Amino acid sequence: MKGQTAVRREAAIAAGPLLEVRGIETQFHTQDGTIHAVNGVSFNLEISETLAVVGESGSGKSVTMMSLLQLLPMPPAEITGGDALFDGRDLLKLDQDQIQDVRGGQIGFIFQDPMTSLNPVLTIGYQVMEPLRRHLGLSRAGARAGAVAMLELVGIPYAAERLSDYPHQFSGGMRQRVMIAIALACEPKILIADEPTTALDVTIQAQIVELMKKLRQELGMAIVWITHDLGVVAGVADRVLVMYAGQIVEHADVASLYADPQHPYTRALLETLPHVDASGPQRLLSIGGQPPNLLEAPVSCQFAPRCRYAYDRCRKENPERLPVAPGHDVACWWDIDKMAPRHGH
Repeated sequence: MKGQTAVRREAAIAAGPLLEVRGIETQFHTQDGTIHAVNGVSFNLEISETLAVVGESGSGKSVTMMSLLQLLPMPPAEITGGDALFDGRDLLKLDQDQIQDVRGGQIGFIFQDPMTSLNPVLTIGYQVMEPLRRHLGLSRAGARAGAVAMLELVGIPYAAERLSDYPHQFSGGMRQRVMIAIALACEPKILIADEPTTALDVTIQAQIVELMKKLRQELGMAIVWITHDLGVVAGVADRVLVMYAGQIVEHADVASLYADPQHPYTRALLETLPHVDASGPQRLLSIGGQPPNLLEAPVSCQFAPRCRYAYDRCRKENPERLPVAPGHDVACWWDIDKMAPRHGH
């Protein structure tokens, strides 16, 4: 018998994507010049699926997702192009009142660091109840009951007694669970999780990953999981976007990405994962070279200076994403498998 999530996803395919992002460009205007942080990012998010967004720090993962919800300070940030269609509306064109109704109500956001994201002078109860009162119009008693239910759902013991506690009275892992409870309070259609396990130790990381998988099955929402760790992705994602220098360089379902990565950057990321074979632990690898200078708009392949396969065209033209297999596309002039320029580019 099929799970609820699978049935919901199949029913949704005919209805089209839940979120459709086309050509987003975000810049930051600084004293040193204009930083080209996001450069023409396009992707779809389907109902009830988990989409992982992977890349090094500074690759534009968080800025892309924060742009969608207008969470960046403007100025210095400016969204200079693109659209993001959700429920028939372009998120980038909404005014502040409209986007605040979407944030927390229909799209939840879990930020990287729960210590700085939670307000230290407000009780946990107040912070979980706030979206329930704002978006669902619940009474104080109704919001309190809802907050207890959410804290229990994310695995916080003695939830009712802990409503009057403050963030500093919780461990890092428990604070992250509170952040998840706040983000899920109104049962949003989309949950954006920005490196939700980065600040936690490995055991707690595993617990949070399992919790998110369980909640997706129970609530049927779509998840965008932002991470720099391809090791986490294998266990949570349906599809993966690999970002580099503000652009998507590869997109595939998770099995294809691990079995047959087509972009040199994706291969390099996979090679940096720790692994153990018959001879014991292997030496950790790193990607040589430096990330690009984002003060210059991309006119060539941004990865070329660090790429062992780069040739003349890579240094002159910025490749567009083209399909290499069903559901698998890559922005690269070089065919790694054939060790020759890619046919069709």
